Amino acid sequence: MMKRVAINTRFLLANKLEGFGWFTYHTSKYLVLNNPDIEFYFLFDRGYDERYVFAGNVKPVVLFPQARHPILFKWWFDYSVIRFLEKEKIDLFISPDGYLSLKTSVPQLAVIHDLNFEHYPEDIKPHHSRYLRKYFPKFAQKAQHIVTVSEFSKNDIHKTYNVPLKKISVAYNGVHPEFTPAIAQNADHGVPYFLFVGSIHPRKNLKRLLHAFDAFKSQTAGEHQLWIVGDPYYWSKEMKQTLEGMKFRDEVVFYPYASLVELVSFYQNALALMFVSYFEGFGIPVVEAMACGCPVVVGENTACDEIAGGAALTVDPFNVDAIAGAMVQLVSDESLRHFLIAQGLDRSKQFSWDQTGSVMNRVMHELLNA
Repeated sequence: MMKRVAINTRFLLANKLEGFGWFTYHTSKYLVLNNPDIEFYFLFDRGYDERYVFAGNVKPVVLFPQARHPILFKWWFDYSVIRFLEKEKIDLFISPDGYLSLKTSVPQLAVIHDLNFEHYPEDIKPHHSRYLRKYFPKFAQKAQHIVTVSEFSKNDIHKTYNVPLKKISVAYNGVHPEFTPAIAQNADHGVPYFLFVGSIHPRKNLKRLLHAFDAFKSQTAGEHQLWIVGDPYYWSKEMKQTLEGMKFRDEVVFYPYASLVELVSFYQNALALMFVSYFEGFGIPVVEAMACGCPVVVGENTACDEIAGGAALTVDPFNVDAIAGAMVQLVSDESLRHFLIAQGLDRSKQFSWDQTGSVMNRVMHELLNA
């Protein structure tokens, strides 16, 4: 009898794919295309884009309600999803964002990307923080298996939730093939700039990055700018005050959204990617930048150390002077930039979405055949 697998695809949002969304997109596509003998059900919480129905063995299903609040999380996962799993006699439920149903006997595979909310609960809205810290320990125990995106996160899940290491597999995120070095540097962007890519989230450490950029500008000559590319959803009053208090605030340029083509160009022509988060489970922009021949600066003691693999400058993310110092180094030491570019290009070849998909595929079959 044909196996039936349901996948939580609520983060497959048209033109709004971020971390969870890209992981869901690439891994679910890989599973579907490599398993034509399995019937897949994609579970959405709103209308879906037909582009995400990758093949004839996919049946898209919209379950009520739209799950974007803790109360609605429980409704969606513990009622709507459960009813569907039982009605359709699903053999395995895969959740790429880690949320599971606690009241079903159907085997479940959870992808837990990181535990930032455990270590920095103040970084997210209180009701979300309470929900995550209450339920993710339960999800980790409930799951038949857990996939995560780095050894850093694997060890964190093991220690924080007392989950056996053998129950956790690592599937590194990949990098889109469009991220490649420029054939030749172009001058369309004008002034030299440092680049940040990511959500405007507290853990991304933008407050200290802005202070560091101010310090860098005070120490060096030139028209250098800082470009920030990311969703301003988490832009706070504190961040606004930080920006307003900057001496060189007019040299900070914001791009709330960039197309894939624009983002590739931004990486290709930047002085460096400044990705100095104080907590990361992976850090996809690190690999994207390296693949484009862009030097990278990362915060130490996060997964970014592991992902960069020695191909980036590492700094103490809590030390503004250290961040500014890295900027000074990259402007004044051309040989260092060339070294980081070469090392980064080589390191980026270690990451592909096919490898990510192959790990998910192996785990899926192990659970289906258990």
